[in-house]
Amino acid sequence: MTHQRTADAKRTSAVRVLWLRLEGAGDLPLPARATPGAAGIDLRSAVHGTVEVAPGERVSVATGFAVAIPRGFEGQVRPRSGLALKQGMTVLNAPGTVDSDYRGEILVILINHGAEPVRIHRGDRIAQLVIAPVARAESVEVDVLDETERGAEGFGSTGR
Repeated sequence: MTHQRTADAKRTSAVRVLWLRLEGAGDLPLPARATPGAAGIDLRSAVHGTVEVAPGERVSVATGFAVAIPRGFEGQVRPRSGLALKQGMTVLNAPGTVDSDYRGEILVILINHGAEPVRIHRGDRIAQLVIAPVARAESVEVDVLDETERGAEGFGSTGR
């Protein structure tokens, strides 16, 4: 058991994420993980009062925080599974990307796929932010691409 914990500790290293509390967010808790094993940092609503989201409606919800993510990483804004299952509310552009050089307020684009209106209150957990490494891709133009078994077969072609 001790060996497994040591191996797990070596695979996971902390990435320092800096949060800036914006004006008017003094009553909101700092974004944090709900449990030690959670992958995502909970993002909360900074709306004043209540926002009602009708079925099929989409809204941009402020969180009251800006973030500094280290270079070489991104923040992936993902849905909360309980909100999706119980109310049909999800992140429209999941995962939304927060780039390491973005310093504005974190906004979450939500859509109500449910049959009933959903009420979002100040402080509600509305999404989660997962910090992930980013591979730096270099674009290189070529005259031909290598051959593969799949080739140019598109949508649904691998489900044979």
